[in-house]
Amino acid sequence: MSPLIDDLHGRPVIIGGGIAGLMTALLTAPEPVVLISGTPLGTEASTVLAQGGMAASLGADDSPELHRLDTLGAGDGLCDEAVVRCFVEAAPPAIAKLERLGVVFDRAPDGGLRLGLEAAHSRRRIVHAAGDATGRELVRALTFALRRTNSITVLEGMEVRRLLVEDGKIAGVLAAGAGGTVALSTGTVVLATGGIGGLFNDTTNPSGSLGQGLALAARAGAELADLEFVQFHPTALDVPRRPMPLVSEAVRGEGAVLVDERGRRFLADTPGGELAPRDVVARAVSRELAAGRRVFLDTRQCLGPLFTKRFPGIAAFCHQAGINPAVEPIPVRPAAHYHMGGVAVDAEGRSSVAGLWACGEVACTGLHGANRLASNSLTEAVVSAGLVAESVVAALPAKRRHQIAATVPLRPDASHIRPIASGALGIVRDGHTLQNAVAALLPFAETGAAASDPAVVALMMAVAALRREESRGAHHRVDFPRHEDRAGRFRQTLEETLNAAAAIAEMASPVARRSRRV
Repeated sequence: MSPLIDDLHGRPVIIGGGIAGLMTALLTAPEPVVLISGTPLGTEASTVLAQGGMAASLGADDSPELHRLDTLGAGDGLCDEAVVRCFVEAAPPAIAKLERLGVVFDRAPDGGLRLGLEAAHSRRRIVHAAGDATGRELVRALTFALRRTNSITVLEGMEVRRLLVEDGKIAGVLAAGAGGTVALSTGTVVLATGGIGGLFNDTTNPSGSLGQGLALAARAGAELADLEFVQFHPTALDVPRRPMPLVSEAVRGEGAVLVDERGRRFLADTPGGELAPRDVVARAVSRELAAGRRVFLDTRQCLGPLFTKRFPGIAAFCHQAGINPAVEPIPVRPAAHYHMGGVAVDAEGRSSVAGLWACGEVACTGLHGANRLASNSLTEAVVSAGLVAESVVAALPAKRRHQIAATVPLRPDASHIRPIASGALGIVRDGHTLQNAVAALLPFAETGAAASDPAVVALMMAVAALRREESRGAHHRVDFPRHEDRAGRFRQTLEETLNAAAAIAEMASPVARRSRRV
């Protein structure tokens, strides 16, 4: 082991190079920390692809209370109200904090922050940067600040494959990269690994977003929560490119409408229309596609030739696909976009395993409930990063070296898992398909093969989706189409999931049982 790596033992380890990981590392300073990123900073994190902005009550006609009510409404009865209240109060200062770190937000002609409107928001409260490239600007500024912070050591091109646990506490991490394997002894780990979109065929997330943070936490014994809630963005650009380019909700906020191939506005009679909650719009688009009709986003009347100036990134994607939004509608379809579930954490980001915190999309704070309010996620990552950093510094254990002797697992491969997850965990679900998916996923999860970790995540999601015998927010069961007022939030561990999955697999179809025996 090199002297450099040897010097890093005992430091807190932050896993993930998106906004959650970058902010946590910066806010932990001057305490020395290690940030591990599977790719070079600023390349494949979901944050880089984020076109939408950051929600905060900054307008003269807005307030944290209005933001709170909108968040609770979108969450469809499953938000943690205390978490929501703290979040909306902390959101405006979070924007100011980012500006101090060098983020350049878009300004209106009067010099004030330009505020946009997105679905299910009652006020204009979405702050953007570089038009439709907010995520890229955030990562640019935060990476620049991080590179100048001497207390942060960055290991790029390294994937954490396992968390080591001794006596119920975090003891270290195992990572691998082109240069070989690394074993770091540490009693403090922060997961900031993003989401699970890479488990689906159609997604706006990087292909490497396979829920690896969830797999790490689950194998360490942590509780996970709300895994059944996957948000599908209604308007991904309908082209073969993967990940699918996003046509931001901000376009609909400017007045764009959804039409079928005959020009019929099929959401005209839906409350909120194109700015209804995302789950409502995604299901409506999905129904049109299932009926054999194509769906388009029409910006010709509201933006026309101004489209390229207002949304230069989206315009570039469209032009690459041979589409001119100024004179023709944009073909769109839903795609897996954001995971409301994750590692169950408390108000400080602590998981149920001592020494393990989680922040950003990989965490389940209770803010989003059953359906995330648009643009709350980037803001949540910044707000939560501050809470996690403060908690980590306050709880740092005495540094001691653990002896690490373990085999590094194979790099995750979801190629066998995507068809199963896409078929069973999509916009519309049913018990029979979910049971068969559980039976098909279980043998993959029980092996040590490359598909094992993605299978563990998809299996836990499928079992959670089976348990929720109702339709709520982003979880829609055709066999249970109504709300069940008594249904609360579900937590689960990997051990509980495997036991439940074994029982479910025995009840699955003969075809699924045969596939399990194979």
